[in-house]
Amino acid sequence: MLDSVKRYVRHVSEDSHAGVPGRAQERVLKALRSAMADGTYPPGAHLPPQRELASRFGVARDTVQRALKVLSDEGLIESRQGSASTVLGRVEQATADTRGRTHTLASFIGRAFERPEVVLDVYTLTSETLDAHIRLQAERIRAGDLSPERITLRMMVPDEELELPYPRSKANPADGRAQSRLHRITREYVGSLKRTLHDLREGDCVPFVEVRVRRVPLTPTFKLYLARGEEALFGPYTLIERSILLDDTDEEIEALDVLGIDATLTYHVKDRDEASPGSSFVRSQQEWFDSLWTQLARDDEVRQPSRLPH
Repeated sequence: MLDSVKRYVRHVSEDSHAGVPGRAQERVLKALRSAMADGTYPPGAHLPPQRELASRFGVARDTVQRALKVLSDEGLIESRQGSASTVLGRVEQATADTRGRTHTLASFIGRAFERPEVVLDVYTLTSETLDAHIRLQAERIRAGDLSPERITLRMMVPDEELELPYPRSKANPADGRAQSRLHRITREYVGSLKRTLHDLREGDCVPFVEVRVRRVPLTPTFKLYLARGEEALFGPYTLIERSILLDDTDEEIEALDVLGIDATLTYHVKDRDEASPGSSFVRSQQEWFDSLWTQLARDDEVRQPSRLPH
């Protein structure tokens, strides 16, 4: 069940409202509007079948039908007999509901892959976390749960020739083994990510796949994920002290490093108001990414062919 729906359902007592059709309908409406507002159901997405929604909310199917009729009358969805309801637009209060809200990378990447065209721009330290989520989406595609027509990924990671301030040995800052380990990890996960998407194309799962990775002479102080220039997931790296196991010697050292997988991420989305905080943030971050991509970054290696052979 989708997170936004789950959170709401958990906080509403089924016993206190199940016998009141009006309240049950409003409960379904509020949860679905919230899911459309935060991008869980973006424009073009399909809502779950009525039977599934009724089961999720613990209400009668006719309650779900009435709620969908309201959303249809509001112009938010299109319902057709015998087919899933299609989301036509984002709920107006999306900016207010999503501004500053903590989101997970899993939900962000999952929504991106549910669209016919997947467009992602990423700025990160190693791509370790992203690789895990991309592989998960690849499994969904192979299983037939998703069927994107195009996948375009641009990613920037630090140049290996750049001396980074972290990770670094606390006892001996001149010891470069921690950074050598970081570069090896980056190469490993970048390679894994490329292979995963390349295999989708070669296996006829996705007709068009383009993956480009570039190196930039900058130390990432934050991670940034952009989807279609419309949504952004942003999180600063927090400096910590932790033990690092050096692969070559199995020696454990105390090092200054940053939080990666556990970094807190905030979600921002563009809306109809170009001057809103969400719109301004996404636009400025996309402009920043594009400027680095074209002016400062260099290709990590030759990109793969983008189309399937005929």
